[in-house]
Amino acid sequence: MTKFLIRLFVKNHEATQLPEVRASYGKLSGMVGILCNVLLFAAKFIVGTLTASVAITADAFNNLGDASSGIVSFLGFKMASRPADKEHPYGHARYEYLAGLTVCVLILVIGVELFKESFVKILNPQPVEFSWVAVLVLVLAILVKLWLAVFNRNLGKKISSQTLLATAEDSRNDVIATGTVILATVLSHLTSLSLDGYMGLCVALFILYSGVKLVKETLDPILGKAADEELVKEIEKRIMEYPGVFGTHDLMIHDYGPGRQFGSVHVEVAAEEDVLKSHDMVDNIERDFLRDLNIHLIVHMDPIITKDESVRNLRHWLAKEVKKVHEELTIHDVRVVPGETHTNVIFDCVVPQGLRRSDEEIKDAIDVLVRETHPNYYCVITIDHSYTEMIN
Repeated sequence: MTKFLIRLFVKNHEATQLPEVRASYGKLSGMVGILCNVLLFAAKFIVGTLTASVAITADAFNNLGDASSGIVSFLGFKMASRPADKEHPYGHARYEYLAGLTVCVLILVIGVELFKESFVKILNPQPVEFSWVAVLVLVLAILVKLWLAVFNRNLGKKISSQTLLATAEDSRNDVIATGTVILATVLSHLTSLSLDGYMGLCVALFILYSGVKLVKETLDPILGKAADEELVKEIEKRIMEYPGVFGTHDLMIHDYGPGRQFGSVHVEVAAEEDVLKSHDMVDNIERDFLRDLNIHLIVHMDPIITKDESVRNLRHWLAKEVKKVHEELTIHDVRVVPGETHTNVIFDCVVPQGLRRSDEEIKDAIDVLVRETHPNYYCVITIDHSYTEMIN
């Protein structure tokens, strides 16, 4: 069933690294959760009202809260898929974390309200009318929630989403809560004990416990949780495999939402080595990490030697020329590689977010400007996209 729904509603479902595909998975989870939980709420609320059971009614409103959570998750994934812009150069992927936090708050609110209602029922117990129909409805609810738990866990693992994994855990908790309600209903029928309020209280406490736990898990990435130890080891191991690297330090990883990790690291190279060769190696590290691990890694080379005056003059000239293409363009890391027939001018060009020109158009425009003054210069340009507002 899960595979069928994925194929039906998620276009290009295998490309889970794409933001739009990730959003489709999240929206699918949200819509399925909303539909199932609304139906469960209606069935349990009717049964709880007819049997005067606060435990069943409490469990019904728990499902209503889950439906609200589905709406929040749906909107969160939709907003998280928005591309980066000038005001938010790191993208909008953290909306997924904010959606998860909102879900947790809703769970806590429901838990508090159910606690109050159950406590009143303990102080003022009322007889509960037993019905095998009610038991059957609750058993069916457990089966639905078990399927939702498996469904969301599979989706969560497929796109590595903590929000969907938390949703799966919440569905699993609902199975336990509903099982507790069934137990209270049957025991109250077989004995003279009035357990409805106490079981409702247990359900409320369980919801509160789960809510607090989920809040912590959701807050961690928002507050800046330390990078995963295995990821740190993998990064250091990969960098040390490059010829000419003798050590790494000052590694920092910043999480701007699922699939949006940025990092910086210092790489130790031999001072006597050709600096151009070392810099090319650093460029390769950055490109490889983006391609293989989807991490935007900025590598600082220690030490860096730049004493060539001609390169310095060319850098100043280029910095002025690129302004003719767009006033906010800047350059850095200019290198010159002379040859018999032409000279390669290698540099990075920083492009502000929101510029309505493609990378290739910018490269071509700069290359034309350079050749007007230096016909034998060939530009080898790497386009960097700025993640901060440009300051003139």
